[in-house]
Amino acid sequence: MTLSRRHLLAGIGTAALTGPAFLSGVQVARAQDVSLVELYKAGPLGDKVLGSDSAPVTIVEYASVTCPHCAAFHQNTYPALKSKYIDTGKVKLIFREFPTQPAAVAMAGFMLARCAEDKYYPMLDAIFSQQQSWAQDPYNGLLRIARQAGFSQEKFEACLKDQKLAEQIQAVAQRGNEQFKVESTPTFFINGKKYVGALSMPELEKIVEPLLKSS
Repeated sequence: MTLSRRHLLAGIGTAALTGPAFLSGVQVARAQDVSLVELYKAGPLGDKVLGSDSAPVTIVEYASVTCPHCAAFHQNTYPALKSKYIDTGKVKLIFREFPTQPAAVAMAGFMLARCAEDKYYPMLDAIFSQQQSWAQDPYNGLLRIARQAGFSQEKFEACLKDQKLAEQIQAVAQRGNEQFKVESTPTFFINGKKYVGALSMPELEKIVEPLLKSS
């Protein structure tokens, strides 16, 4: 579904952090019919990448800013992942948007992160870490976070009215669903192997360490 400008603004003003339950357990399965060439190919917006292009391990993460399990991963696991593996050149992280319910709210959060440009990851970090507070009043809560990143209210609303940007983010999620069978968040592909659920750091280490040793 394509969100109109009016519905997008109205949606983030009234929606709450509700929706279907997300998978919280970790399920491991080889990604069926997934070409690594296709998996690593960036979409129309380009990928937001952290880490070295020569890293022996690549993690592709599909997540939603309205997903509690995604927020838990980014608060509890991501800092250690970044420090131990990404900053040391061992892991490259590719983050991809996968808006879940309420769709207008998730879309708004991702649009603001994209509009923040080189502050994409800091904006994403702020949105995840403050999820419980801004979810109570999405419009004003996201506006507060955006202002902390240097947005004026005019820039904030202009970003959320960018229909092309909304459609491009939807295309990222649609491609993830259709090509790579992403159905819930968070979903990770680690060197092509699919993991569904919020991985803890010990779980992540058990996956990554053997890959590093065999590289």
